Amino acid sequence: MKKIIFICSVMAMIIFLASYTISERHKKRVNITITKDTPVQKILTELGDEKPNHVLNKSLSKTSAAVGEALFTKGIARKEGGSKKLQSRHFVCTSCHNIKKEDPDLRNADDPEARLKYVAKNDLPFLQGTTMYGIVDRRHYYDGDYYLKYGENVKKANQDLREAIQLCAIECAQGRELADWELESILAYYWTLGLKMGDLTLSDEDWKKIKTDVKDKKKHGEVIKFIKTFYLENSPATFLKPPTDRKTGYNLKGDPKNGKLLYDLSCKHCHEDTRYSYFNLDDNPATFKHLKKNFPKHNRYSSYFLIRDGTYPYYGKRAYMPRYTKEKMSDQQVEDLKAYFDLMSN
Repeated sequence: MKKIIFICSVMAMIIFLASYTISERHKKRVNITITKDTPVQKILTELGDEKPNHVLNKSLSKTSAAVGEALFTKGIARKEGGSKKLQSRHFVCTSCHNIKKEDPDLRNADDPEARLKYVAKNDLPFLQGTTMYGIVDRRHYYDGDYYLKYGENVKKANQDLREAIQLCAIECAQGRELADWELESILAYYWTLGLKMGDLTLSDEDWKKIKTDVKDKKKHGEVIKFIKTFYLENSPATFLKPPTDRKTGYNLKGDPKNGKLLYDLSCKHCHEDTRYSYFNLDDNPATFKHLKKNFPKHNRYSSYFLIRDGTYPYYGKRAYMPRYTKEKMSDQQVEDLKAYFDLMSN
């Protein structure tokens, strides 16, 4: 009898341990669905990553992504709360920023040649500012040499997206400060522009690794780090000066074919029909002759100067031209523009 009781006890213990082990394994395994359309931030949050400081404040009234989109693209929101006046009389956010992916590989933001080909293929302008697509996935703003232009204001904006938006509204757009509900609405719109898993350059092996490892809670930290290697959390910026000898320039042979792309997708984005500028650019031969004549000169009409130094707003004329950093236009591309102007002025 004692033997039977002992055997039953052992069996009960084995069953208990087996069920406990299965239960513990179940706790460690997490069911997280990942597709190419899944937002990157959604996955990171589910894996336990720390939430960014630009999580939406939902307590404010009149805020919505639709209002934010109107403010971003038109400078004013006439519905769902509306704005009393334009944020800026000079620019809208899309003057300098795209709202779609503009780099073929999100790990590399300093390859303007690759970006030019990508935006041309996808019918996008080639702009000085970084795209707002994926802005909520970044953690640093106004990086690199932007401190040289905006000084102490960059310190507040560098790690705070709300401060970065206000700096852009006041200094870059030369407009008024955004109200709290306007600021939060733009932020809500930005959250609709977050990176998707399909935007990352993941190989089949990478997908397999992620989908396997997310099932094990112990590996979540590793998965978070792995996913973040496929995109940048900042946008580098390096200011360059025009060449000292503007007749020699950068001593590179220009490609007029690329120059035409740059002229159409960049220069004319702001200057055609004086869209955002007082200086009109078109395809008239006289325009190209003017550009060619001034390119090598040491004056404010030289494209070398305008591209690398930009212009600054001054009293009575607050619109200005932002500079192109090394990451946004290469020396080779500047010479490509020059070659196009030379060709079209003949």
